[in-house]
Amino acid sequence: MSAEPRINDRIRVPEVRLVGPSGEQVGIVPLAKALELAQEYDLDLVEVAANARPPVCKLMDYGKFKYESAMKAREARKNQAHTVIKEMKLRPKIDPHDYDTKKGHVVRFLKQGDKVKITIMFRGREQSRPELGYRLLQRLAEDVQDLGFVESNPKQDGRNMIMVLGPHKKKTEAMAEARQAQEARKADAKANPGKSQNAADADGVEDVDVEAPAEAPAEA
Repeated sequence: MSAEPRINDRIRVPEVRLVGPSGEQVGIVPLAKALELAQEYDLDLVEVAANARPPVCKLMDYGKFKYESAMKAREARKNQAHTVIKEMKLRPKIDPHDYDTKKGHVVRFLKQGDKVKITIMFRGREQSRPELGYRLLQRLAEDVQDLGFVESNPKQDGRNMIMVLGPHKKKTEAMAEARQAQEARKADAKANPGKSQNAADADGVEDVDVEAPAEAPAEA
């Protein structure tokens, strides 16, 4: 069955419950009268409730209605937020520089409103020291507590230990803030045309990365 409503001459019932252009209730009228009013107003007669008895029809500009509906659906898809689970892999004896780099990625993911799965990979004799992984996960959770919380506590999974961090900020909020920051940068660029493009790009790298694809998990 088509999702398109029946309009004008495609409506095949003896009478309809008619709704006027402004939403006013006209009442039950013969189909011929409803079509006559539609022609008089230079509008379409659109069946909006086919299962009612009699069917409910409304006078409207159907072309304009379809266009506005398409625009609303497009905007809804644009603003739709998909929570993504990123993944970051670490070794229990990670060096300070690598830890700071990986923590930076986790911070960026949480700022974007994404969840982060942290995996500690044990190899060889490290498997007998699970406390090393647990302490590392606790340290990371404390370092990013302003941006996220422990959604799934550390647990052993074979040779790995896994913890999931959830963002305090919702994905929709992160996306809205990113768009606002981008618009602010554009406005600033117009107001200060002498500002170098490189500087403008450097200011906005993190904000515009909201919908970037997940990075491949990296080992320490």
